[in-house]
Parts: sequence; structure tokens; C-alpha cells
Amino acid sequence: WLSAVWQSFQRGPRSRPRLTRFLSLPLPTWIVLLLWACAHQSVNAVALSRGPVRRKTKEIEGRQDKDLLRRSKRGWMWRQFFLQEEYTGTEHQYIGKLHSDMDKGDGTVMYVLAGDGAGTIFVIDSNSGDLHATRSLDREEKPFYTLRAQVVNKKTGLPLEPETEFTVKLHDINDNEPKFDKEVYTASVPERSHIGTYVTQVTAQDADDEMFGYSAKLSYSISQGHPYFSVEPNTGIIRTALGPSDMDREQREHYQVVIEAKDMAGQKGGLTGTTTVNISLTDVNDNPPRFMQSIYQFSVPEITKVGSSVGRIRAVDADVSRNAEMDYTVVGGDGLDVFDVSTDRNTQEGILSLKKPLDYEKKKSYTLQIQVQNTHPDPRFLSSDAKDMATIRVSVEDVDEPPQFEKISYILEVKEDAAVGTVIGSVSAVDPDIRRSPVKYSIDRHTDVDRVFGVYAGNGSIFLQRPLDREEFAWHNISVIATEFNNPEQTSRVPVYIRVLDVNDNPPMLASFYETFVCENAKAGQKIQTISAVDPDDPVGGHRFLFSLAPESSVRANFSVRDNGDNTAGIFTRRTGFGRMHKSTHLVSVVISDGHYPMQTSTGTLTIRVCTCDRNGNMEMCNAEALTSSAGLSTGALVAILLCILILLLIVVLFAALKRQKKKEPLIISKEDVRDNVVSYNDEGGGEEDTQAFDIGALRHPEVMEESKLRRDILPSESLYPPPPLRRTLVPSRENADVRDFINQRVQENDGNPTAPPYDSLATYAYEGNGSVAESLSSLGSVSSEGEQDYNYLSEWGPRFRKLADMYGGEDSDWDS
Repeated sequence: WLSAVWQSFQRGPRSRPRLTRFLSLPLPTWIVLLLWACAHQSVNAVALSRGPVRRKTKEIEGRQDKDLLRRSKRGWMWRQFFLQEEYTGTEHQYIGKLHSDMDKGDGTVMYVLAGDGAGTIFVIDSNSGDLHATRSLDREEKPFYTLRAQVVNKKTGLPLEPETEFTVKLHDINDNEPKFDKEVYTASVPERSHIGTYVTQVTAQDADDEMFGYSAKLSYSISQGHPYFSVEPNTGIIRTALGPSDMDREQREHYQVVIEAKDMAGQKGGLTGTTTVNISLTDVNDNPPRFMQSIYQFSVPEITKVGSSVGRIRAVDADVSRNAEMDYTVVGGDGLDVFDVSTDRNTQEGILSLKKPLDYEKKKSYTLQIQVQNTHPDPRFLSSDAKDMATIRVSVEDVDEPPQFEKISYILEVKEDAAVGTVIGSVSAVDPDIRRSPVKYSIDRHTDVDRVFGVYAGNGSIFLQRPLDREEFAWHNISVIATEFNNPEQTSRVPVYIRVLDVNDNPPMLASFYETFVCENAKAGQKIQTISAVDPDDPVGGHRFLFSLAPESSVRANFSVRDNGDNTAGIFTRRTGFGRMHKSTHLVSVVISDGHYPMQTSTGTLTIRVCTCDRNGNMEMCNAEALTSSAGLSTGALVAILLCILILLLIVVLFAALKRQKKKEPLIISKEDVRDNVVSYNDEGGGEEDTQAFDIGALRHPEVMEESKLRRDILPSESLYPPPPLRRTLVPSRENADVRDFINQRVQENDGNPTAPPYDSLATYAYEGNGSVAESLSSLGSVSSEGEQDYNYLSEWGPRFRKLADMYGGEDSDWDS
């Protein structure tokens, strides 16, 4: 410190601010510096006292190692220089002077500078070693620079000493103001807080050197926000400065506090930074709810349904959110059991609702006492009895009401054998209004479509209109309507449930159709069947059936009936051995009675067939009327049925296969199945335009040309007459005369029938016949082989057949060879 002060004093006026700052240090700091200086001098003295010993040791060691290493003496060495930041002068700022023992002042040495900013920021006088800064530097940008200096010979350029490294440190000045972490802070504190309650903490930063002076020593203060808040100077913690009564959210909720941070420990001349803190008071439950009025008036019609809303009441609470939730209760009045109050959690209103039906004729008004209090009271601020009371008056309005039945439903009973017109019960309804209008009754026919019941309109008595049958309908549910005479629109209805009581009017019957069998080798007393009975009646004590053998079956009876006492009976044999060939079927009549009053009896018949059985009593064979329902089909019968079905399926499959494989019958069936070659030409022809090229009429039979019959393939014409018939002698055939006659008849019918297919259609015959004019056209089976044939008649058919006549009519024909 003393050396720094001395250097500042030597540098002149430019270093006076630093010197002034050193001199302005407080007294404790000077005392610490003096103690440090004394300690430093003591340490140096001790080191000097021990110097000769160390020197002797070093001399001994040097003598031992002088042959190995020789240490040259350093002529100069620098460690660091100091430079003030933010220099404002016009000339280069002087830093210091570099000097070496090798420099004798004769101008033979030269100083060379290297390192951070050498040649740009820092320059050195190569002759004198003076070091300067070329521009102003900022410590906050870079606090120090590392440089290297060397002394070289000007002439040779060889270094005279090793290179030495040193630093240039920048002395800080107070040129940066404090800056807060946030421009705006947000904080909250509960209302009614005590003095000194923590709110939040703000923090500022100063870019100056905090290790040098007070440039970065900050002090916090509050410039706006008095007297509600305060701030600790050293920490920046904001606390409340007023008591609970002054921090009331309902009076003021938001505060804006401005905090200053000043360096130089808050002394004059320091730089200042500010920030804003928005502080809000959070709500506490310190206000009870209050009714907006002391008396509320409501009116409600007497026909209002239970659960309906009558009206709303409202209380206000200065608190908010959860602290403003409230509960309403009915605490007094003459309507405690008639009305109820609840809270609408969205609006915090009290909803008055109806608990019981109202009756204007009985009570016309009610008075209620309503209480309201907070749902979540805070005992720190409110006592448990912080409540408010209000009065509610409810007036009941008279309404023309429909008739009211004495009961909400009626249950009537009637026996099923009751006669038509019997009164089974009655319903009663009255007009609840003061005027008491008369009431008439009717039945809703939608509930009694068959009109089984009726009701007297004047007194509500219900009577029978049709007979009843409990076994068909055990209950009847109808509705009776009551209507005012003076106002038919006022109606009401009541359900009436009519139960039909049982009467023992149905005889018991066998539970099912029983058909069983008995073995031929059955023994006497053998049980062959168990029977039971059913009865649609429903007696109170349950059914009790009695079984016995009918009197007509008791004579020469082969079987007996034994009552089991549990509404069942067993059929037993009375003798040994039954002959299937003698009598194959036995009918047993059983009398069944129900044992109730009046007793009902019926007779049921069992069919018992005689069958052949094996040793174990299993049926083997019966007569043609064998059992099917009880014993079921035998295995052999099932196998036979399955075989029949399988055979039918095979027949169907074979028939389908044969139908697919069946070929079309040939057009010509003959012993001589000779086919000529067919020559195909690709020329299709001219169609209708080519009708003159070929006259298909030339192919008609010569014997039928004389008949004038119309063709079906051309338009008839009056000028068209058939040409004269051609006659020629036919060669009679000696075989198949009957067939020939039949064929000729069919040919004439088809040639002369205008309804026959068109002439250019193909008519196929199974047998051509020996009497054909053309006979066989095949060269292999031609008639010419049997005798001479005259083909001259072909020339009469036209020029188209003349060539054919020449070919077959000539004596020396190639075909004859």
C-alpha cells in the first residue's frame, strides 16, 4: 500500500484521485496497514539474520557443483506495472521504464516488447525502454495484460539477456453503477402482518473491482414506499414497516416500492441503480359476512313442488376467494320443517327451497330466521361467533288445486267368482280449495281396455262389469280419475290395484300325457310308472292331490294305483305275465281330486303297452303301435333312417353327374354315318342386297311347288305365283313302306306349311327314307351303284344345277369309276 501510494505521488496529477482515495481511508484501515508493515519488517530482519548461514551453505554447494552448472547474473527483471483505467488524456499514458544492466547508455542495446497488445495497445521506446499505453483501457473488459521484454544488440540482433515476463494491471475506478438482477420484482405478504415481516429480497451487482476500495461496496435504501416497507442496507431484504392495523388489504391492496443500490458504501459521489418492487397484500379471513338487508319477502304458490326454489338471499364479505365462502342455515321461525336453505358455491348466495308441500287453506304465511357465517373462519382474526342474522317472510298464494285423493294408491280384493255388478271397493277425493267443488269419478280406459270394471261417478265405488278369472289375470291395475265439476281442467288420478282371489273352480289334471309299457314277464306288484298332477288354482295351504283307480277300471283290473302322499302316485301291476299277442294295449283310468272345497275331480287315462323285454327289463320289441314318446326310437330304426337318407343323397349325386356327362344326340342316326367334308369360305356375302344372287326357293321340293303357300321369310306379293310343279317318276322302294309313308307325310307338312320354320332353316329327320328324290348324296352310298339313275331332271331346276346334271347324268362319269 505504501509503495502504491508513493508511486501514485510520483506519477503526478493524473494519479492524485488515487492518492486522495488512499488518504481518505478510515483510521482502522491505516492501523491494519501499519501492523502489516511492522510484521513485514520483522520477517525481513529474521531472514537477514539467517542469511550468512544460508549463504555459506550455498557457497559449499556452489563449489561442489561449479563444474556442472554456472549461473549468470541477471541484469534486470520486472514483475508488474500498474495503469489506471479510463484514461482521458490526449497523449500516450506512461506506464513505466524498462532498464537493463547491459544498457551502458551508448545506444548499442535495443528493447523489444511482445505479448498481449504489444505494438497496438502497448508500445516501448526501443532506446530508452519507456513503456506507454496507446489508448484508454477498461478494467471490466480485461483486468490485466501479460507482456514479455528482451534486450538485444542493435547491430547483431542477438539477445543480450533472457526474455523476461511481466504484467500490466489496471487500477479500478468507480465507473460502473450497480445493476439489479430484475428491472421489476413482484412479491406478496399477508395482510395484518406484524412489523418486520419478510417480504422479499432484491440483489444488485457492480462490475467494479470489489477488492479495491469501495467501488463495488453497495448499500440499499428505499426511495419510494415509506412508511409501509423498509429495506436492509447490506442485504436488500424488504420487510414490513407498519403494524397489522395499517396493513389492511380491504383498504389498500397493491404497493409500488422503489429500491436504490448505491456503491462507495452509500457515501457521496457513489453511483446509483434502482429497481421497482410491486408488493400485494394477500387476503386473510378478517371480515365476517353481512346481509345486505335485514328482512326478505317472498311469495310462493301453494302448488309449488317439493325441492323447488322459493328465492335467493345474499350476504357480502369483504374477503375474497376461500375466505369469502359462507354457509346459510335456518335457525328459527315457524317454518323450520317446511323450508330449507343451501349455499350456491358459485355466487355465495343462499337458496331458499321447499321441504314439504304447502297448503294455503292450512297456513298462509311463514317467518324464518336465517344465519350466515364463514365456512373457514380464522381464529387469529375472527371469533367463532362472528355471524349475521336476517328475517325471511314467506307468503303462500292460493291456487285452484285439483282434487286430492285420501290415499296415494288403493289395493282392493275380489273373488274370481264374484257376480257382475258386485262393488269391490271405493276411492275418495276432495277439492282442497275453500269453495269445495264437487268431484266426479271415472276410470282411465287406457288402463282398463276390456272394461272389466266400472266406477260410480258420484261416490267413487268400483264394481264389476265382466266376470273374472284368476287363472287368466291375477291382478288388475287401473287408474281412477277425479275431476272437479266446476273446473273440468282440474283433474287428478290415483292407481288402484285389484287382486283377484282364488276360488277352487278348476279340477286337477295329469301333469302330462303318460304312455308307458309293461313287460310280458312282469311280476305282480311291480311299479311301472309314477304320475303327478297339476291344478291352475292356488289354494292357501298348497295343493293336496288324491289319486285312485276309476270305478270302471277296477273291474278285472290288471293294474292298481297307489297314492304316495306327496302329490304323486305309482302305477303297479296286479298280476304276473301279460300276453302281447292277446292284448297289446291297456288303458288305465285314474281319478284325481284336489281335496279342497268345493272338491274338484277329474279322470286321466294312461296308455300301457305290452312289450317283450330282456332279463333286465329293457324293452326289446312291441307291436306296430310301439312306444315312441317314452322309449324313443331304437338303434336299428335310427340306422335304417340314416341308410335311407344316404341312399337318396347318392342317387341325387349320380343323377347330377349323369346329366353333366350326357351328350347331345346326333342329328343323323344311321348305320351309314358318312360325313362329307365341309368347305368353309370367308366370304360372308352381301346380306339383303345379295338376294338376287341365289334363289333359295329352288331348293323346295318339286312336288309342293304347285301349292301356293306363303313364305315366312319374305314379304308376300300378289304377282308372285308358284311355278308349275315338276313331275318325275319316283323309284319305289321295296323296304320300309310304312316308314316311307310317314316320312313323306311329314315332309309334305313341313314343305307346305307356311307356319313352319323359315326355308333357310335346317329341318332334321332321323330317317331320310328310300323315297327321297335326291336319295343319298354321298358318293359311297349313292343309288347309282345299284342301277342307272336319270339326272336330267336337274337341268330343269335352273342354270345353277345344270353342272350337277352334267356331272351325274353323263354316261362316262368320273364318279362311276
